[in-house]
Amino acid sequence: MKKTLIAASMIAFSATAFAEAPGGPNCGWGNMLMQGQSGLPMHFLASTTNGTSGNATFGMTTGTNGCSVKGTLTYGGKSMLDLSSIMDEFSNDVARGHGDALTTVAVSLHVPVEDRQHFSAVMQDNFSTIFPSADVTAEDVMASVIQIMKSDDKLAKHLG
Repeated sequence: MKKTLIAASMIAFSATAFAEAPGGPNCGWGNMLMQGQSGLPMHFLASTTNGTSGNATFGMTTGTNGCSVKGTLTYGGKSMLDLSSIMDEFSNDVARGHGDALTTVAVSLHVPVEDRQHFSAVMQDNFSTIFPSADVTAEDVMASVIQIMKSDDKLAKHLG
């Protein structure tokens, strides 16, 4: 249960992680002040300036400060959901068709409450696809879950 709660808290933080900053890569006074600079300290200072003064939010609302909301937000990093810490519990839950780890994964994939029972049933029906062997990796499991969701009309719409 403790592992599930830790995983759920990491998932909550993943909702705020974007590769391109909201408003675009040139948005805010921090970016203007640090233009041409590189490295962690400069990025941190630009982000802090934008965040503490609220100028990026203002810029997105008004279309000023180099900000735009026309682009699509993307995330190019590694998934914040690391199944490796809950892999045993998740495999048991998928086999049973219910459980905390299965719910945690459903929440992280933005499956609404009304579709979670269907999510659980689909995952249970595809247990052998998700877990083809005892040494399957967490990354492979997650890729299988996503692929199964894509092939299900009710679940595919939650992948965005």
